[in-house]
Amino acid sequence: MSHIDRNHIHEVMQSLCQLHGPSGLEGPVRDQVERVWRQHGVEVRRDPVGNLLGRVGGSGPRVLLQAHMDQIGYMVRHITDDGFVFLESAQGGTRDEPEQRFMVGQRALVIGREGVVASGIFASPAGHAVTPPENHRKLDLYKFFLDLGVESRVEAEAAGVHIGAAVIWEAPTRLTGNRITTPAVDDRVGLAAIELALERLDRARLGCELWVAATVMEENFLHGARALAANERFDAVIAIDNTPAGDIPVLDPTALDTKLGAGPVVVFHDHLIAYSRGLAWALHDAAAAAAIPIQHGAFSNFTTDGVAFLDGGSPTVAIGPATRYTHTAYETVDVRDVDATANLLVAYALSNGSRRDDG
Repeated sequence: MSHIDRNHIHEVMQSLCQLHGPSGLEGPVRDQVERVWRQHGVEVRRDPVGNLLGRVGGSGPRVLLQAHMDQIGYMVRHITDDGFVFLESAQGGTRDEPEQRFMVGQRALVIGREGVVASGIFASPAGHAVTPPENHRKLDLYKFFLDLGVESRVEAEAAGVHIGAAVIWEAPTRLTGNRITTPAVDDRVGLAAIELALERLDRARLGCELWVAATVMEENFLHGARALAANERFDAVIAIDNTPAGDIPVLDPTALDTKLGAGPVVVFHDHLIAYSRGLAWALHDAAAAAAIPIQHGAFSNFTTDGVAFLDGGSPTVAIGPATRYTHTAYETVDVRDVDATANLLVAYALSNGSRRDDG
């Protein structure tokens, strides 16, 4: 890939990943995505829950390219008299959130009524301040908190911090070699792939009636996709999301058969859904015809908005770049995989949109 391509993909990812958009507060992401899609001539509308749906053009089978806008986050559940903030997961209950070990030491932003109202750090007492048994206990949401640098609850609330305010990571988007490290790869990489595909697409050659969608609240039980699927039907839905990468040294090498730099992953099965084999093989064939590298994936601790579209009656498959360190402030993806994902979307859209029979 050329130097210009790498830089452009980094710029697209940076423009999306640095936007603040936790579940239910996707407004800044939605505004930018809508603006970019309109610049590419997409007929865009918003639905009542905040999803974007756009018609690109073409005729034939009705095909949807979909990605979600929201990112992993927390919410304020308690502010102490001294101004420390305790958190609840925005994705599930206190006991359900599995990623606490990645939080401490990361920078944080608090999003209140007027947008970002405070910054701080995810903190926990240092080993010098706790007993040895306490130092070895499992870290959970009752043992770490936000230190906002204030001295009272009154000061925190005066800044705009309130119970129910959203909390997300604050970290830059960095390109090192072919690797982009940033918060919110999940799922701004899906939106980036759609944007790059729209840049490259020759609409005069479309082999389908192509639609694009950006959905809200995937991270807390797929609510936006469920609302969209209740009102729209498609002949094929391609849910684009990051997928788990297995090329991490401490993992069992048989755990995940996916890696960075080997092309997008076509997902055959995940925790909740068996995806359309017909669509999976149609993507496989489109990739082969266009000499695009792909990987096959099957995951037990992962799912996508595709569940909602299948439940709504639309055949669905999931694809996306393999991503390291998901649900952290330093999610890592390969620019070559982002590029190949966009190329695969174009290749499929320029085919006749057909799929082999399932079953």
